[in-house]
Amino acid sequence: MEWIFLFFAGLLEVFWSTCLKLSEGFSVLKFSVLTVGGMILSFLFLAQATKQLPLGTSYAVWTGIGALGAVIVGIVLFKESLSPARLIFVALLLIGIIGLKATSGH
Repeated sequence: MEWIFLFFAGLLEVFWSTCLKLSEGFSVLKFSVLTVGGMILSFLFLAQATKQLPLGTSYAVWTGIGALGAVIVGIVLFKESLSPARLIFVALLLIGIIGLKATSGH
């Protein structure tokens, strides 16, 4: 169950970081509220995951899911560049997340 909590925490990190971009520096109220709400929910799910999982693993996977998701959202929604070098580093992020899950012992 803790990995499910961690997965949702990561997805919520993607959600709030996207809303943060759309809030235009907290000047658009709707997206500002969604950013803060998403942050709170993301932290709550992360807190649940850390009850059972090691802190280092939880935090690294959480930020990894968030970073990977934010890159994907940036490319798809905001038309950010997708260079070969960027693809390599995104792949390394994904490998790191999988590796941490595989070696966590949970």
